[in-house]
Amino acid sequence: MAECTGVKLTEQEIQSELKKFNGWKYENGSIKKTFSTRSFPATMGFVTAVCGICQRHNHHPDYILMKFKEAEVSFSTHNVGGVTENDFNVVKDIEEKIPV
Repeated sequence: MAECTGVKLTEQEIQSELKKFNGWKYENGSIKKTFSTRSFPATMGFVTAVCGICQRHNHHPDYILMKFKEAEVSFSTHNVGGVTENDFNVVKDIEEKIPV
């Protein structure tokens, strides 16, 4: 698979893109969101679904922090040292394809 690259977005571009997605924020060079679930098994299912989307995009999160009834996901593109369109492509799929 090809290495993930892209053009680093400006903070203004990032803030503009974030307006399209409820609950996502830009912090410390990454975009992130905390998702609430009904139960621990639902959290496990959500994390597994996120991992599948990331694999299809060949673009993986900075981290996924899983708790009992929530998961926090954070993305940036390490090769450029910031957020790129690749990050927002993954976010778009997460928001469209995974019911929480």
